[in-house]
Amino acid sequence: MTKFSLVEFSIRRPKWVLLLAGLLTLLFLTQFPKIRTDTNPKNMLPQTSDVRVWNDEVDKTFALYEDTIVVGVENDAGVLNRETLGRIARIIDGILGLEGVASRDVNGFTTITNVTAEAGTLKVGPLMPAAPKTDAEVEALRTALFSNTLFVDRVISKDGKTTAIYVPLEKGANGAEIAGKIREIVAKETGPERYYIAGDPVARDTFGAEMFKLMAMFSPIAGMIMFAAIQYMFRNLVLSAAMMGVSMVAIIWSMGLLIGAGFPVHIMSSMAPVFLMAIATDSIHIFNEFYFRYKERGDKLAAIRETMAAVSRPVRFTALATAAGFAVLLFMNIIPVQVFGGLIAFGTVVLRLLSFSFIPAVLTFVREDRIARAAGSESVEGDRAARALGRLGALGAARPGATVAVVVVLVAASVWGASRIHVNNNLVAWFAASSDIRVADTAMNAALGGTSLGYMVVQSKEPEFMKRPEAQRWIEGLQRDLEALPVVGKTFSVADYVKRINRVLHDDDPKYDAVPDTKDTVGQYLFLFSMSAKPSDLDNVVDSSFGKANIWVQMKTWDADAMRQVRAAAERYQQAHPLPVTVKPAGIAYFNLVWNDEVLGDLVRGFSLALVVVFAILALDFRSVKWALVAYLPLLCTILFIYGVVGFVGKDFDMPLSVLSTLSLGMAVDFAIHFVSRLRQRLAETGDADLPGALAWTAARPGKGIMRNAILFAAAFSVMMFAPLTPYVVVGAFIVSMMLLSALLTMLLIPALVMLGRRWLFVVPRPAAAAAAAPTQGD
Repeated sequence: MTKFSLVEFSIRRPKWVLLLAGLLTLLFLTQFPKIRTDTNPKNMLPQTSDVRVWNDEVDKTFALYEDTIVVGVENDAGVLNRETLGRIARIIDGILGLEGVASRDVNGFTTITNVTAEAGTLKVGPLMPAAPKTDAEVEALRTALFSNTLFVDRVISKDGKTTAIYVPLEKGANGAEIAGKIREIVAKETGPERYYIAGDPVARDTFGAEMFKLMAMFSPIAGMIMFAAIQYMFRNLVLSAAMMGVSMVAIIWSMGLLIGAGFPVHIMSSMAPVFLMAIATDSIHIFNEFYFRYKERGDKLAAIRETMAAVSRPVRFTALATAAGFAVLLFMNIIPVQVFGGLIAFGTVVLRLLSFSFIPAVLTFVREDRIARAAGSESVEGDRAARALGRLGALGAARPGATVAVVVVLVAASVWGASRIHVNNNLVAWFAASSDIRVADTAMNAALGGTSLGYMVVQSKEPEFMKRPEAQRWIEGLQRDLEALPVVGKTFSVADYVKRINRVLHDDDPKYDAVPDTKDTVGQYLFLFSMSAKPSDLDNVVDSSFGKANIWVQMKTWDADAMRQVRAAAERYQQAHPLPVTVKPAGIAYFNLVWNDEVLGDLVRGFSLALVVVFAILALDFRSVKWALVAYLPLLCTILFIYGVVGFVGKDFDMPLSVLSTLSLGMAVDFAIHFVSRLRQRLAETGDADLPGALAWTAARPGKGIMRNAILFAAAFSVMMFAPLTPYVVVGAFIVSMMLLSALLTMLLIPALVMLGRRWLFVVPRPAAAAAAAPTQGD
């Protein structure tokens, strides 16, 4: 019985193949109207994750809001003048009317609570009920602001030039949309003031929305660049269209499956089209070999069959290696990471299926006269690029010791550089330095306590423990320790209210700016305050049982490491000052820390597992651990060189770089598989007599496909270097350098390794014994 061959079927029934591919593509396209998007990076962690459950509990306990926008107003001449204060009052009024804003808890000059005393009676009310009409009222406001430590660095800068309006958002509100409406409000005001809009929800929602827009823009641009590059390389519109058709079919099938399965398109899965388009470039090896074969044979169908036979094994195993490298992400803990890994793995399998069906079918329709013209210069001897690559491979083969020595020195330097890598995520830093978000965040952090907000929750098992003076002083001491950190700009707690009340009830005498000595006095102060203030004023810093207190920590950076420093400082303080309480971080800054550790940790674990899986696939492909090691070393060197540079330039290891790790692994191993597979084919055809010649031939002929693949891949991603989001710039720059470096290392280092290890790699059989022993004298 004849064995079924997909390639042979595609050559004999090309129209059926194209029709079936078209029908399946239409089927997957029917799922696209059901698309749902999720632009919130928070959803990288499930709602049942410990940090989200804990933050929800803290928000509920202390009547907090998940998201807060910070609006800054800056005037070089100072904000404490009648004109600027009038504008601030109008802006706050406009913000209070916005849908999605928790208007009852907006804090600015006209809404924030001020604690004073009059005739021995506690007085609590808005700091600035209305915009001042006279200079005397302005001066009274100035005195009220700078005499109250609750306000300085929170709503007024020390130099009086900047003020902040804190705008909490209702659950589910879109920070980017509300920020846009706030910009419309401030745009109506004229004057010398500068306005800034900052905060995590602005950066997060803007980043999510911009990322989707950029993916929608860059995917077709990358496709057009790829098409132009393929057309330049092969000078045949049908072949160029075939390559793009393969990538588009794989993208539609993959995204259709994702949407049909009910998954939302998240930030990570939105990157799938560009990744799959890049992985599709591996099919260029088929076109590269086809041109060489046609030039030699002059028979189209024979050239197709011989091409597919020659590249079949390396193409299959590169697909397996890439798919397996991404499939390991299915075993991670983060659902969007799992979805992304499964999506790319499925798309890779589709791409390879199409490589053995769609591409051979399309090749049958290409007119032979056009192939003959395009393939005219395709020969190892006649093509300048092939000759140059052949010389590169010959160099590695001729000077293997020197080549390996140079690589070893570079690896040692890269290991040292990689040891300096700092693992960190900073969502705001993902925007360009000139972007409104970065400019606003920088200005607000320089002038005030900071836009990054975290909490330190102090808990006791004893009810009303927080009314005890020693508890209040312990909290105050912890605040001073935290404020000593460079990353912390301001802290705020129930102790600040107690001290303020104590002072104003003693004729504003500074010596009473301290925690009173008895629990009853503290309790009485807090009771009086709760009767007059907004409910949230006290609720935000202490729970109803007074067994838990909440310290607000404003930080001057969104680095995930900042909250790590705060947590470590709190632990040191607790060890140095024992008290029967626990301290646990919470809030958006703490979420970012956990997000950083868990998401990056998942991706790093996935990358490490992929390294093991890829080596196993290499060994399976070559049926030799020795050859697997030869192919594996250029891959490891490429990755080490990349991360050595990351360490040297001081770039943080963040999510974009962790995703790049998996991509670099998949693509770099493809080059090695093609090189080693074709080298061994060449040696099987010609024998082992001329190993340097076989290495030079492999670098020249299959190597041209490798270099074409690398250039095509790099050209498509180079457009990302012009993006306004730094992750795209990083991805673009690193993929360009990674592809070119990986291709060059493959063609230079593998020949050197093969020559150095030739006696180890090629086991030479011992000469056969003579048919009969030499006759002896006694015979």
